[in-house]
Amino acid sequence: MEPFTVTTTIAKPREEVYEYLADIANHPEFSDHYLVDWHLTRVDTYGLGAGARFRMKAPLNRFAWADVTFAEMQPPFKIVERGRGGKYNRIRMVGTYTLSPGPGDTTRVQYTFETVPSQLSDKLLDMFGGRSWNKRNAAKAMRRLRSILEQGRDRGKRVSVQAE
Repeated sequence: MEPFTVTTTIAKPREEVYEYLADIANHPEFSDHYLVDWHLTRVDTYGLGAGARFRMKAPLNRFAWADVTFAEMQPPFKIVERGRGGKYNRIRMVGTYTLSPGPGDTTRVQYTFETVPSQLSDKLLDMFGGRSWNKRNAAKAMRRLRSILEQGRDRGKRVSVQAE
């Protein structure tokens, strides 16, 4: 799938936005409208190697589970998450948060998402609705991220380690 980018501007310093995004346990707060049933892949939720598994609520998606791990971190500029999803985890995914200073004390957040389907059937699903569904929901997630960081509202549930 061709990568797409969604952007928002948040009235907070770049370092503060980066610190929030660098903790994967915060991600369900702004993306739980389309990514649900989050499970952490390790106890430490912050920084390089932190990851989670979740289910995508896409319509007609029989193979909804996916996972991501923070693969690259360049404080306070960039976070790259890599993962896999779909049937047999054969669809590679890359998400990149790029933070740049905006006017005044604001931060411009760009989220770029790309999938690399390996099978023709996966490519067809991306072409016929998958890309637009992901882009629409990622844009909503960016609006929710802005609302959470600026006003402390519109928060979803924060994922945590489940006690045994």
